[in-house]
Amino acid sequence: QVQLVESGGGLVQAGGSLRLSCEASRKTFRIKDMGWYRQAPGKEREVVATITSDGATNYADSVKGRFAISRDNAKKSVYLQMDSLKPEDTAVYYCNAELVFNTIWGPGTQVTVSS
Repeated sequence: QVQLVESGGGLVQAGGSLRLSCEASRKTFRIKDMGWYRQAPGKEREVVATITSDGATNYADSVKGRFAISRDNAKKSVYLQMDSLKPEDTAVYYCNAELVFNTIWGPGTQVTVSS
């Protein structure tokens, strides 16, 4: 069984930066697409950014130009660099990995942006 473990969340002032990391617990599984999603209180979970195994990326319009997703295939890891953070970015951030037969999620990490 492979699990995802996130790190890097926390409290930051508006305009600040955070870097989220997510690593798979086992390295022998093939991982296809990876991504970051977020869920704010009272709202549905939404996609933030995704990245294919070849490095092609997609971003939600709300984070384009501010966030950057990257991955290290050897480490089975995905990262999210978040700059120019806004209070509306406050949410629990989840990483996601598409395996051959299923999709798995991390437990989430809280990001809070104060105004």
